[in-house]
Amino acid sequence: MKFLQPEGWPAPKGYANGVLASGSILVTGGIVGWNPAGEFESDDFVAQTRQALANIVTVLESGGARPEHLVRLTWYITDRKAYLEKLKEVGRAYRETIGRHFPAMAMVEVSALMNDRAKVEIEAMAVVPESARP
Repeated sequence: MKFLQPEGWPAPKGYANGVLASGSILVTGGIVGWNPAGEFESDDFVAQTRQALANIVTVLESGGARPEHLVRLTWYITDRKAYLEKLKEVGRAYRETIGRHFPAMAMVEVSALMNDRAKVEIEAMAVVPESARP
């Protein structure tokens, strides 16, 4: 995997501009911050983010992937202000769950998600090296 940084562009903080990788592609659906029983344990933005990221790690593991195989995350959030106010806590939750691996990312504020209690939904894409596949 190679992180791409075009010459002359400012260095990104917490994400990559692009990622070049080869292997098997693993793509998740939109993952929200509920527990394995499909129930929300909190309405807190940071708690839901932490759980959504943990759920992504679980899906990755089921395909023989690890967080360092992530090449893209697309975040859908319902409250940009809540995200910005809790940025340090979100960053801490991210690093504790995913580690210091920062793939290409996009974040989009939406008016609502399909589940009324959901504050964040994240789609993930990983490229699993052939040597890591089950």
